[in-house]
Amino acid sequence: MEKWRRVFIICPVRNVPSAINEKIAAYVAKLESDGCKVYWPYRDNPHQNTDKVGTAIIDYNRSRMLWADETHIWYDKGSAGSRLDLGMFWVLVEIYGPKKFIIINREEVQSTPEKSFENVILAFERSYTETDYFDDRFDSEWDW
Repeated sequence: MEKWRRVFIICPVRNVPSAINEKIAAYVAKLESDGCKVYWPYRDNPHQNTDKVGTAIIDYNRSRMLWADETHIWYDKGSAGSRLDLGMFWVLVEIYGPKKFIIINREEVQSTPEKSFENVILAFERSYTETDYFDDRFDSEWDW
């Protein structure tokens, strides 16, 4: 029997239109019905309504991202928290190794001709869909 996957969802939490939250909720429900353990900050962060600064929210999300085997994102250009979580993802995979990265609303994320978060997450999707990303990475980049 295959071990269940642990999934962290990066997504907007504040001021999210109900139609978007319903789509994310449906996605989460599908993952859970498939046997995944899902951490959805909107639903699962115990500090969401009590942390007046934001550091407890960030700290808890970081611990859940470390716990996860995969990170899935509902990308919203206006979500500051999602940008912070993307930065945490980048650091964690550099330190601890690759995690699968999936863009939930892929049809809404288009590449741009200039530097952008859209291009970053598209690059993450390309780089972290296969778990052999780090196999020869350090040997080719560094001349020790």
